[in-house]
Amino acid sequence: MSKRLFKSSSNKIISGVCGGVAEYFGVDVSLIRIGAVIAGALTGGFPMIIGYIICACILPAEGAA
Repeated sequence: MSKRLFKSSSNKIISGVCGGVAEYFGVDVSLIRIGAVIAGALTGGFPMIIGYIICACILPAEGAA
């Protein structure tokens, strides 16, 4: 069975993108969220926000097949 990237339904604060990425890679969701904040700070915030919105729109929900 292949792994698929989904938005998490259990580890979500805004839309579940960071939780889904953490579940996909098998790491703690806090590390992904901290990395997202650092990436946002280093890029001025705008590219990170646009990337998050794109992922939130494109990634399917966890229960969807």
